[in-house]
Amino acid sequence: MRHELFALPLSHSCSAVIFAAFLVSACSADDAAGPRDLSGVTLVREDRGDAPLGKLPAEWLKRFKGGDALFEHSYLETQGLGPVFIRSSCGSCHEDDARGPGAVRKMVLVDDSGAPLADQSGLPFGNTVRPQTARGLERGVTVPEGEHKLLVSTRMPPAVFGRGYIEAIADSEILRVEAEQAQRDDGISGRVNWVIYESHRNEDSRFHSHDRGERLIGRFGLKARIATLDDFTADAMQGDMGITSDMRPNELPNPAGEEDELPGVDLAPEPINLIADYMRALRIPSRKVGDAKGAELFEQAQCGVCHTPTLHTSPEYALPLLADIEAPVYTDLLLHDMGPEFSDGLTDQSAGHSEWRTAPLLGMRFMRSYLHDGRAQTLEEAIELHGGEGSEAAGSVQRFKALDDASRERLLAFVAAL
Repeated sequence: MRHELFALPLSHSCSAVIFAAFLVSACSADDAAGPRDLSGVTLVREDRGDAPLGKLPAEWLKRFKGGDALFEHSYLETQGLGPVFIRSSCGSCHEDDARGPGAVRKMVLVDDSGAPLADQSGLPFGNTVRPQTARGLERGVTVPEGEHKLLVSTRMPPAVFGRGYIEAIADSEILRVEAEQAQRDDGISGRVNWVIYESHRNEDSRFHSHDRGERLIGRFGLKARIATLDDFTADAMQGDMGITSDMRPNELPNPAGEEDELPGVDLAPEPINLIADYMRALRIPSRKVGDAKGAELFEQAQCGVCHTPTLHTSPEYALPLLADIEAPVYTDLLLHDMGPEFSDGLTDQSAGHSEWRTAPLLGMRFMRSYLHDGRAQTLEEAIELHGGEGSEAAGSVQRFKALDDASRERLLAFVAAL
């Protein structure tokens, strides 16, 4: 089994430090001659969407910086990229660790009524569009032409900041919220996406020792199909870039039946774990939430039933800063049926066509668009689109609409500041 090692690029934070040092030295050189005109110079400050947890221990900070560099690294064909892929780096889909600008297109064969066919063999390379190619392939995995009836949808990549909080949440907390919602009589009743762990065991067992085939609570991905951040990383490397690892060693099928340029497994275990640790140690972007009335209106409209303000984390979580705390994630991590208008015709583990995990309300000021496919351009539009026929959130949307104009604005301002 072969692994490829390579030099890492500078992270954004390193670049900022270098530039800041340049400014200081330039100013010092001119002190004797009087103040220097710095008009037009932009000071580089830390991007709060890319900042580590406060008081992060030195060893963790070292891993954070190493994972940051890998997250931004664009992989080459000689490093195993492809032969079919979506993008060549994590950061190109999660710019500033938020959503986009990359997006994933999904496709599913449907019948005349628009219902998904049980037989999807007409899509021999899967339901994901991977249009880019390496090794000179003439075409990637694209939407087929011809007589097929297809439903094609878009998925915006989720933000990755604050994801350590989500991984740290105790299973018992998620199950508690599921049980409480099952007792409601207003149509809101989320459920766990019980997923089968599809990776091989990670040799780094600090956070878990799961192995292929185990049944776990899903947390990550738009339909909560992934349980852990190392699996999330290995899955994205394989599925989005065609980069294999010990956890996910198989190449993706492609129209030419080609292997990538690097024989064997492409990536050693440590880069997978460094990227996972980087996401674990990303802080939740700073919030400016001071309007108690806005929070009250959020609860009055029942937004907080699914966007649960806090969930308790496990005392045993291997990053002590996140262990045994109230995680302010504004999600229940449960699947909710959003009605046929949200159906993409696809299942993810046990998640159905129109079921989606409650999106965590983290770093809302970094969002360029809203909902799983980015169809909403404003928060108010996103809320109103929750109210379609058959949606569990329809009652909450009606409560929002019943508020007076000033109250709606205060609720929206509260959410925008999360």
